[in-house]
Amino acid sequence: MIITISGLHGTGKSTIGKIIAEKLGIQYYSTGQAFRDLAKEMNMTLEEFTLYVERNPGIDKKLDDKINQIAQQGNIIIDSQLSGYILKSSADFKILLTCPLETRVKRMAERDNTNYEVKLKETKLRENSELERFKTLYNIDLGDQEDLNKIYDFIIKTENLTIEEIVEKILTILEKN
Repeated sequence: MIITISGLHGTGKSTIGKIIAEKLGIQYYSTGQAFRDLAKEMNMTLEEFTLYVERNPGIDKKLDDKINQIAQQGNIIIDSQLSGYILKSSADFKILLTCPLETRVKRMAERDNTNYEVKLKETKLRENSELERFKTLYNIDLGDQEDLNKIYDFIIKTENLTIEEIVEKILTILEKN
């Protein structure tokens, strides 16, 4: 089984993906974590690395190629903004998590023990950069609601739900399919 969990930063992809992978006894992979690890390896902040990636599109391609490679092993949850698009024909189930910017930034600021304004600036820079890169590299518009509805099997608004409620919704849907 291949399950993708997509969404913007702070929607709950990693938290939800890890819990569901554990409950189902399958592997878990996060492109976001791979991106952060690369930034750290290069001794760059996320903001610096984001700007670097804008000038070096091969990095996005490598990360996305890795998704295809990992998915071939099967029995995995892949957490990535583009995994629903990249694996649209091979994933068994594609989930999109959504949430307003303010809530997402609050979550990330708490998680990272940082200032809200600092996290807001970082998030806007990263997301604007990604939106442009994804349009240029793949002709993907993450803001196209019609396309999102076609790509994803299940879209969950996470703002007013607990982690447990989201996990339960997903597990219920998976059981039915």
